[in-house]
Amino acid sequence: MLGTLAHLGFDALLISAFLAGVKRTTGLTPALHQVPNKDVRKVVASWLEFGEYIFDFIVVVAGRSSSFERKP
Repeated sequence: MLGTLAHLGFDALLISAFLAGVKRTTGLTPALHQVPNKDVRKVVASWLEFGEYIFDFIVVVAGRSSSFERKP
């Protein structure tokens, strides 16, 4: 049970970080105004913000690594 919850949490984290990357590169973002429930909309917005935080963290870590380089 705990392993399944950890797996689902990690999957949610990856999806959120992926959506943050899509937002940064294309400007496309989920249309949260279409979510009818205000509380669910707030949770989804927080989940997407956490994905942006994770995305930024990964960019910083990769930028400091010698395994990655910036191309102009």
